[in-house]
Amino acid sequence: MKRRVVVTGMGAITPIGLNVEEFWQSVKEGRIGFAPITRFDTLEYKCHIAAEVKGFEGKNFMDFKAAKRMELFSQYAVAAAKEALSDSGIDMEKEDPYRVGCAIGSGIGSLQAMEREHKKLLEKGPNRVNPLLVPMMICNMAAGNVSIQFGLKGKSINSVTACATGTNTIGEAFRAIQYGEADVMAAGGTESSITPIGIAGFTALTALSPVDDPEKCSLPFDKNRSGFVMGEGAAVVILEELTHAKARGARIYAEVVGYGCSSDAYHITSPEESGAGAARAMTNAVEDAGLKTEDICYINAHGTGTHHNDLFETRAIKLAFGSHAKNLKINSTKSMIGHLLGAAGAIEFVTCVKELTEGYLHKTVGYTTQDEEMDLDYCKEAVTGDFSYALSNSLGFGGHNASLLVAKYRENEE
Repeated sequence: MKRRVVVTGMGAITPIGLNVEEFWQSVKEGRIGFAPITRFDTLEYKCHIAAEVKGFEGKNFMDFKAAKRMELFSQYAVAAAKEALSDSGIDMEKEDPYRVGCAIGSGIGSLQAMEREHKKLLEKGPNRVNPLLVPMMICNMAAGNVSIQFGLKGKSINSVTACATGTNTIGEAFRAIQYGEADVMAAGGTESSITPIGIAGFTALTALSPVDDPEKCSLPFDKNRSGFVMGEGAAVVILEELTHAKARGARIYAEVVGYGCSSDAYHITSPEESGAGAARAMTNAVEDAGLKTEDICYINAHGTGTHHNDLFETRAIKLAFGSHAKNLKINSTKSMIGHLLGAAGAIEFVTCVKELTEGYLHKTVGYTTQDEEMDLDYCKEAVTGDFSYALSNSLGFGGHNASLLVAKYRENEE
């Protein structure tokens, strides 16, 4: 018997808010986090805009000395996990720490550490490289630092699937609880790659928008889309086995009911053109939940704002849902915060939970002009109502496809 898994806590560090409520209020207001890059001089770059986290200082979320030993992506993860654990009401002194695990991913880790120490290597020689370079740089250290900071001694993993990382880590945490490997998991993603090499690399791929107008640089599903905008931040959720949550009187936000994955096995950066791989991830998630595609009314799309992603994801939705695709509400949170890479799926999962609990689907900000083949409902305006399910998609370089299905928690229907 698969055990039921619910969401009992959430935390977030984003370009439009340093906690979940700030972020969600900004989402409802349609605020965008796009502005000129401040981390380095972009004069020689084709891309000048990003969605930076503003006003974050690690010492405000953790011990100053601990923060100094962490790179920014780990600091973001610890800050988001702190909020999520506090929000959940979990008392670790009353828990078996070996039954509380951690699944927090990062697609890249610390480019900052690599750039900084490589410069030192070239200018001052190998003996001057920081002895903590490796443990500060490698991407599993977000999960490691969260586990250390909060005493989580259970299963600790870092799934790395590029832009699908946040969705896969939450999905794998869901599975761990379903099948009895843990009772509680802190799960999510984190990223901080607004650096010279990060921006240069994605620009060379022609993936980033070159548009300098913050109002027009990130336009998912719009005919005038020009690429994605680099974002940063973290989101962590507390997943918990249902009876465990009820026994301690936890507030339950939503239930995770389905998780589906697939691989395009096609190209290192482009999604498969028919959308077949992404479609299979979606239908796998729906089938995992024991539902039919007609039961789904809303999708939080990967929706990056690149030409290929938005077109091929639209094809995937049509392939997965058939004629029902016309009835779906579809939006892209990236229209406000850009693409958080390994953290994208995690913050979009938080968005889905908030949308279900409040009966409010946010608009795709900036969407005005329909592209010919992309003729679905991409939420030009916010939608209110009683929504039972939210399907969240993430598609990663390498052909990784992942979908999570979240259900509104209805206690009287147990």
